[in-house]
Amino acid sequence: MTLDALPAHQGGAENLARLLARALLTGHWQPGDVFPKELDIGRHFSVSRNQVRNALASLSAAGLLERTAGRGTQVRAMSEWHLLDPLMSEWMTGLINLDPQLVRAIYAFRFSAEPLVAGLAAQAASAEDIARLEAAFEGMQRSAGQPAARHQHTEYDVAFHDVIYQATHNLVWRQMGYLLRPSIMALVHRSQHDIKTLDDSLARHGHVLKAIQAGDATAAETAAREVLRRTAIDLSIVPDTLSDGANLSSSRHM
Repeated sequence: MTLDALPAHQGGAENLARLLARALLTGHWQPGDVFPKELDIGRHFSVSRNQVRNALASLSAAGLLERTAGRGTQVRAMSEWHLLDPLMSEWMTGLINLDPQLVRAIYAFRFSAEPLVAGLAAQAASAEDIARLEAAFEGMQRSAGQPAARHQHTEYDVAFHDVIYQATHNLVWRQMGYLLRPSIMALVHRSQHDIKTLDDSLARHGHVLKAIQAGDATAAETAAREVLRRTAIDLSIVPDTLSDGANLSSSRHM
């Protein structure tokens, strides 16, 4: 792929790294592709070679690129990307058109992790946590029937999941929630973009809320898994005709 389709660059090496990283995250270049040369990037964006080198160094440190003497620069396999790197999380913020392969990878992680997180939250949530979870759900309810408020609904939806991570009161899971927020936002936005009604999704989130309110870890895990089954359908990872989730386990490895 060429540089021509990318937006204009303003600022220093950090902004250039962000621009190029977001192009990679949305699939402008695919794993194994040869990345543009330093000289070509500098000419295209009218920036110094030093800026380009610093930007490419950031991309390499995040696992996106591999720079080899004599071979140039190539896009690394997605399995080598440091998706939980705080810098990667910053680059992903606001993106809604992630590479489909990346969407499936993020979904597979969520399907494996979030039921467990919901169960832990049911056991550890404080009264303040539950109040925050209720507020996020109420926001989802208010905005669900308003097409013009779809973005606001997405914000409440992401806040709902964020509260669950924080309600575990586990240092690692709480940090994971912060790092995953941009990717969760991207998946929620993408899954809700083309559906006409949010009623089913809303009902499933309501079951998660009730289970956490009741302190029922098993019910919370089951309800969280059902939320993600709906997400898989809306992301077209599984067909809408799948009602029992029988094939969802295979998506964990996609």
